[in-house]
Amino acid sequence: MADTISETVDLLYAVDQENLTRDQQIALGAALAQLAQAERLEQINERLRAIHQVLNSWALRATTDSR
Repeated sequence: MADTISETVDLLYAVDQENLTRDQQIALGAALAQLAQAERLEQINERLRAIHQVLNSWALRATTDSR
């Protein structure tokens, strides 16, 4: 799946925008915006994973310390 995603990204950035119709330019712009949003969501997901790990370690310590 990662190959498909990277190939799609490569294709998006390789498009010759000067030869596109107006509708194609709009579609390309929408695709690039969705890509940016997906990248941002991935960053948020990574941060949430890190927070989850910290909270789990705190909970584990609290459980261990109370014994």
